[in-house]
Amino acid sequence: MGPGACGLLALLGLSLCTGAESLAEENPLLSRIRRAPSQNDEAKCSYTFLVPQQKITGPICAARGFATDKDRVTRLDVASVRDLLSRQRREMETLKLVVDVDGNLVNEMKLLRKESRNMNSRVTQLYMQLLHEIIRKRDNSLELAQLETRVLNATAESLRLASRYRELETRFAALAGVVNNQSSLIAALEERCAQVYGRRRERPAAEGPPLVQVVPENLPVTVPRFTNEIQRDNERPYRDCLAAQEAGFGDSGMYLIKPDEAPRPMQVWCEQGMDGGGWTVIQSRRDGSINFFRNWDSYKSGFGNIDGEYWLGLEGIYKLGRQGDYKLLVELEDWMGKKVYAQYSSFHLEPEAEGYRLRLGTYQGNAGDSLSSNNGKQFTTLDRDKDGYAGNCAHFQKGGWWYNSCGQANLNGVWYTGGVYRSKYQDGIFWADYGGGFYSMKAVRIMIRPID
Repeated sequence: MGPGACGLLALLGLSLCTGAESLAEENPLLSRIRRAPSQNDEAKCSYTFLVPQQKITGPICAARGFATDKDRVTRLDVASVRDLLSRQRREMETLKLVVDVDGNLVNEMKLLRKESRNMNSRVTQLYMQLLHEIIRKRDNSLELAQLETRVLNATAESLRLASRYRELETRFAALAGVVNNQSSLIAALEERCAQVYGRRRERPAAEGPPLVQVVPENLPVTVPRFTNEIQRDNERPYRDCLAAQEAGFGDSGMYLIKPDEAPRPMQVWCEQGMDGGGWTVIQSRRDGSINFFRNWDSYKSGFGNIDGEYWLGLEGIYKLGRQGDYKLLVELEDWMGKKVYAQYSSFHLEPEAEGYRLRLGTYQGNAGDSLSSNNGKQFTTLDRDKDGYAGNCAHFQKGGWWYNSCGQANLNGVWYTGGVYRSKYQDGIFWADYGGGFYSMKAVRIMIRPID
């Protein structure tokens, strides 16, 4: 500090000497002014002015002859510094707390950034999956469109084939009608030829093709003529297959039955697995192993193998029907493996004196009704002609049946392999409403069962 400044301070010290105490009382800032003791208090006085919070950067000038209380000043400074340090310490602690909080926030921010990066990665992954799913669905849509196109094409092809099938069915019906009339056409042509060549001769209206032997004498010895014999004498016979089923025998197979009026038991095949079971099979055709072109006595007593092809016998069928009310089921199988059926609500035969006349009820099924035209007709064989035709239908169709003239069914005819057959007459195993007269069935079964 310069000499001018020192003089100024001295002047101020003198001017304030008298009013220092009063000014200190009025102004708090001046309360820190202290009066220094001296040797001559009346002549001289000296004051020291302390400016708070000022940093001393140079020498301090003091008036000569005055002394300072260095100890008091030092204590005040120390207290002030301590107070400052205390405040700074508190501020540092506050800052430390802030730093700790900020550190936690920073850690949380780091965690959030890490989670954000993970979320971004997951979002990217989900986006790729969504994109892949969209692409896959688009491919599936294309495949579905292609599949729909194929289905439409297949449907159109099916409709075309159905239309073609109906056309062929119409043509087949027309051809069947022509074939059905071929016998009469052949007879008319023969008669016309005889008239033209002048060799016409009278012949019986019933003349047909040459008769064949009913049962050939050279049948293999391994094939018995009739196997409908009792093989288990100790087995209990039942009234029919339904009675056997009700007795607890639920398996299909050979059983002994004895109708109420039958003199002895007879062996039959019981069908227990179809339509509730309880069916007694009275006729079975499956492989052509048995010749069905037989006489009256054979058809009356029965013939064949119970576990293969057989005819139960007219007398046995008549005795069965005498026990109660029965229904009839005809099961047909073609050479494509398809099975159809014709069922009649009632069935029984009249006695031998009436030629075992057939009595049928109403029809239901999917094979067509080819047997109702034979209802009320007597049974005809090659040696007993009881049909409504001028000749003997058994001769033409090579079997025994309830012929009309000669009828729409011939289930005891010749077993031809492959279905469609060629013959001068309709002598196959045919059901006219299913396949026509020149389609021989692969398998046939005729069954009866008591009415529920």
